Amino acid sequence: MDYVIEMLNITKIFGTLRANDDITFQLKKGEVHALVGENGAGKSTLMSILFGLYQPDLGEIRYNSNPVLIHNPNDANRLKIGMVHQHFKLVDIFTVTENIILGMEDTKNGFLTLENSRKRILALREQYKLFVDPDAYIKDISVGMQQRVEILKMLYRDADILIFDEPTAVLTPQEIDELMNTIKNFKKEGKSIVIITHKLSEVMAVADRCTVLRKGKCIGTVEVKDVNVDILAEMMVGRKISFDIEKKPAVIKDEIFRADNINVFNHEKNKYDVQEVSFKVNSGEIVGIAGIEGNGQTELINVITGLKNITSGKIFFKNHDITHASIRKKLELGIGHIPEDRHKHGLVLDFNLAENLILQSYYLPQFQKYGLLQKNEIYRHSENLITRYDIRTGSGSISKARSMSGGNQQKAIIAREISRDPELLIAVQPTRGLDIGAIEYIHDKIIEERDNGKGVLLISLELDETMNLSDRILVMFEGRIVAELDPKKTSFQEIGLYMSGSKKGVIADET
Repeated sequence: MDYVIEMLNITKIFGTLRANDDITFQLKKGEVHALVGENGAGKSTLMSILFGLYQPDLGEIRYNSNPVLIHNPNDANRLKIGMVHQHFKLVDIFTVTENIILGMEDTKNGFLTLENSRKRILALREQYKLFVDPDAYIKDISVGMQQRVEILKMLYRDADILIFDEPTAVLTPQEIDELMNTIKNFKKEGKSIVIITHKLSEVMAVADRCTVLRKGKCIGTVEVKDVNVDILAEMMVGRKISFDIEKKPAVIKDEIFRADNINVFNHEKNKYDVQEVSFKVNSGEIVGIAGIEGNGQTELINVITGLKNITSGKIFFKNHDITHASIRKKLELGIGHIPEDRHKHGLVLDFNLAENLILQSYYLPQFQKYGLLQKNEIYRHSENLITRYDIRTGSGSISKARSMSGGNQQKAIIAREISRDPELLIAVQPTRGLDIGAIEYIHDKIIEERDNGKGVLLISLELDETMNLSDRILVMFEGRIVAELDPKKTSFQEIGLYMSGSKKGVIADET
């Protein structure tokens, strides 16, 4: 068999955790090979070994049948191996061009020259239809555009083996379709692609073969044409998974939250990010907000939760005017927040897991006495949540948040927020980066909150998640709510038209 890459009997140990346990992974030339598994199954670790970020404790890597040592990413680049990481490795204050050439700069008489590099980047951009402004700063472009920059970085280094780690976790439906087409085009050119993903529909759409990992071990490699989503799901989690979200009809009670004519002005761009937004959330219902990324959802939630100042309008919670209330006040009144960016607003990455789980409650009598933290109680609380929410780490409560997988970081945030028993749960991308078993669990938790009489405000770029969980759907376009829809009486196509601005709706009267 002609393999371009063979990873034979790879073992990698972190502390007491065997992240990779005697795994063999083989990549054929010109194939798309999916690598799937639950959070913490060892997928990213395995590919990080191939890219030179980690060294295996045991095992061998072969390139075109020859044993190789990959000490660092430069060694990987020399073997024409490139990787797009789940959390992009870009410098915000550099331009697109500067990021792409970083480490491979052209110089003349000791000075950086960009002319030839820029020409090559423009040629690659046209060849692969990865349209992005080479002179734009990373901080000013969307997440989808940033991913294109990461792909261009690989192509600029002549990579023939392309590794994509959770490439669609932060993309809109339209951007996902574009990426899938890009991957298919790479395959036509003879490139070999590894795609790490939780989304089994993407495996079925683009992959030739699929390797399944579970708790650090290889469960098997299958031909995608010979299996279906149900088989792959059961291989991943070791049990049958239900893809149907079951929920009883909502028992809607009193209004718990109301936004009145919210406006948020962006002084840098000299325009409104949020315009005249009014809506309410009742106890016992899930209200979903749908929209293409960048249409004001982030700014709206940041204003509601206190991360951003409002320009005008009013926000009410349980008949309290909380428009200008502090973040702590909002939390104490009973608002929970699963933030969009788990690194920036969800966790302190250099704190351990136990410390992160009390970020909003460390000052309560349960966790401090006379101003001193009660470590025994803090760690008892942490161990309880680790068990209840199946948070997997190398060293349990003392694991640094930074060392945890993205999915387990997300589980920690969800555990912290729901365990506080909020009366309104604001869930922004709650399942981003989670595997199917965890998604099923989190969906059940959100529905359980609703059924316990809580209000839930759900913001998700996953349209099927919004459709399946919500009792009402609001659609945002260019900072405005352009439609209010009943998920039982609408379709993906109709919502898509509202999301793109192709259709304008009449907002239902609030009763």
